[in-house]
Amino acid sequence: MPSEYDAVVVGSGPNGLAAAITLAREGWSVLVLEANATIGGGARSAELTLPGFVHDVGSAIHPLGAGSPFFRTLPLARFGLEWIQPEIGLAHPLDGGRAASLHRDVDETAAELHDDGYRRLMRPLVRDWKNLADEFLQPVLHLPKHPFQLARFGAPALFPAKMLAMLALKHEESRALFAGMAAHAFLPLEALASASFGLVLGMAGHAVGWPLPRGGSQAIADALAAYLQELGGTIKLNQRVTDLGELPRARAVLLDVTAWQLVRLAGNRLPSKYRRKLERFRHAPGVFKMDYALSAPIPWAAPACRRAGTVHVGGSLDEIASAEREVAQGKHPERPFVLVAQQSLFDQERAPNGQHTLWAYCHVPHGSAIDMSECSERQIERFAPGFRDCIMARSFTAADDLEKTNANLIGGDINGGAANLAQLIARPVLSATPYRTPLKGVYLCSSSTPPGGGVHGMCGYHAARATLRDRLV
Repeated sequence: MPSEYDAVVVGSGPNGLAAAITLAREGWSVLVLEANATIGGGARSAELTLPGFVHDVGSAIHPLGAGSPFFRTLPLARFGLEWIQPEIGLAHPLDGGRAASLHRDVDETAAELHDDGYRRLMRPLVRDWKNLADEFLQPVLHLPKHPFQLARFGAPALFPAKMLAMLALKHEESRALFAGMAAHAFLPLEALASASFGLVLGMAGHAVGWPLPRGGSQAIADALAAYLQELGGTIKLNQRVTDLGELPRARAVLLDVTAWQLVRLAGNRLPSKYRRKLERFRHAPGVFKMDYALSAPIPWAAPACRRAGTVHVGGSLDEIASAEREVAQGKHPERPFVLVAQQSLFDQERAPNGQHTLWAYCHVPHGSAIDMSECSERQIERFAPGFRDCIMARSFTAADDLEKTNANLIGGDINGGAANLAQLIARPVLSATPYRTPLKGVYLCSSSTPPGGGVHGMCGYHAARATLRDRLV
């Protein structure tokens, strides 16, 4: 392998590709090494059930992708990335054929929820979306450009999600809707700052929608890769790296791997104090992943769910809080919170004519080997009687098996580490530039760094900017 590159990036997930693009735009020669036979990391698609059914292997719905400050600067549409906006971004079914819906318009959402509290909570934040996205999609330790707007967001964001829902929202529907968004934190809803996830995803839903990429999430990675190659970057597949010593010489190395993988790759090269900090970095719970080929759309009892790209299946605020609390305690809930995406309702490329795909996962303890399909299907059937009759084929992946598909998904942790308050501030260490490691020229650019999980590329972008600053000194 030649040693003529300015930078070597390990991992071709959205963060690795974002880092490579940022450096290539500055004229650097860049090599990306990917362990798998296909690029994309958490943004890949494949036929997992039956021929002609295209499933997202990892992420599926992308509010932070559409809202990413970095992605907005890239000509990804020119390389085939097309966002599809479902009629309803998010629906949340409740018993009795009811459902809460997240519409693009805040006032429409609040009116349908019959909750002025929702309007008062979300409208000022949505108005400031662009400025706030720039603020919270970077390290917490930074000098804010919009301090008053950030403070207006930060005050409710620090609340436990359950407390904020009870204080700010009036009705079961609005509280359940917020709880489902907050549960993306993989935290108990009683945890400090768990409300921040509900606020961010709600804001994004109103500001940019909860879109899906036409053809599958692979389209995001393919567009990033095509733009990188236009800039002169090189991508090599089937190149598994097990030690930093295997890499070609370069001015900089950027690692789209988790904090724990950095420990393995660096070995004794890392100072013991830094190494111990990484080893103490906590995992998030895992996920049990489910994919289905369906003969017909899911027969939801609530009409709104039949028009939504994403459906949060978990019932009331109290039910979701109970399920997430059990997962945090190392238990497997009988009524899990199930995240469902039904992309084929809006993208005919996903399934043969008249048939459909279903993408879903539920939260489980880290490293779980338990099959959660039966209780998850029961949850869906609860709100969509006759769902099981539509199933043509199933594909399941337990949390402890996800690492086989993507080395970053250790124990089923899809977020590169827990997103509790401590690890939002120190991710993976307390620093204004947490991307920089003690090893000269070696940077971490994965979701183990700020701002954390999600297909937004901001971890890679910030790591590359740190690399450029260091190289220019």
